Amino acid sequence: MADQSQKAEIFELNNGTMQVLVTNLGCTITSLSVPNKDGVLSDVVLGLDSVESYQKGLAPYFGCIVGRVANRIKDGKFTLDGVEYSLPINKPPNSLHGGNVGFDKKVWEVVEYKKGETPSITFKYHSHDGEEGYPGDITVTATYTLTSSTTLRLEMEGVPKNKPTIINLAQHTYWNLAGHNSGNILDHSIQIWANHITPVDQNTVPTGEIMPVKGTPFDFTTEKRIGNTINQVGMGYDHNYVLDCGEEKAGLRHAAKVKDPSSSRVLNLWTNVPGVQFYTANYVNGVTGKGGAVYEKHAGLCLETQGFPNAINQPNFPSIVVRPGEKYQHTMLFEFSIE
Repeated sequence: MADQSQKAEIFELNNGTMQVLVTNLGCTITSLSVPNKDGVLSDVVLGLDSVESYQKGLAPYFGCIVGRVANRIKDGKFTLDGVEYSLPINKPPNSLHGGNVGFDKKVWEVVEYKKGETPSITFKYHSHDGEEGYPGDITVTATYTLTSSTTLRLEMEGVPKNKPTIINLAQHTYWNLAGHNSGNILDHSIQIWANHITPVDQNTVPTGEIMPVKGTPFDFTTEKRIGNTINQVGMGYDHNYVLDCGEEKAGLRHAAKVKDPSSSRVLNLWTNVPGVQFYTANYVNGVTGKGGAVYEKHAGLCLETQGFPNAINQPNFPSIVVRPGEKYQHTMLFEFSIE
């Protein structure tokens, strides 16, 4: 288990064009600044002013890595190799984002921190057998690297020690490409390379069905303004998209492209995992953030690449079981540009 006496600190990655601030508390991105069409830097992620504010639990998963298993596990129960496990019901009636004290609330160890043209930082955490109800000791690492002037790469790995377990990490940053304090993201447009979603029940757990998006408000196979159809899906988007039609490059597939008309900033996201949760900050309500900004509903959007929610209880979903001798590997590439 990570030494919780370790101090939560903020570290900077800066290559002269973009600047990222990240803390070893939950591997959380607290700030990410990229230029707009006029070369002006703005911070495009929702966040809080101090590490202490995150430690007090004032952020609804802003910027952090969630685990051991992201998203919902139905009724907080699953069976693995004939053994039933029970997890904390921290989002009744389900278990969400790893339980009461998930990886987002742990202080990770900093194992490497490099400056220069391609600055990077690697965090590591040992999760013990039985932690938050999950079986098996695992070691997880997360490395953030600025691989080019406006590209951030995140590599997440999980290695089980002696027992089979389930692992599904997700990066939970809330993006607003106009600037974190610029209001809502309804004018952003988005394209998601997914012909299907996994529809959910009244408790936001997938039913097991794989549903085509064609002809529904969930269709983002071509670029579309988010505000156009958000009122047709209840409180907003909070759905797992099945990444089944993106082009591939270097072992990653194109997941999504987000564009803000006011700044001309674009974010292209690439990943190696099968799903992405598209979430429009439906439950954010008067959160006081950086510099006194107040974040309201739809103040940001999340693109959480992931294994499918509740996959352990849905045999037709890609497996999230990881056994000793195997390694969980999850890559995200965030490419910023101007268009």
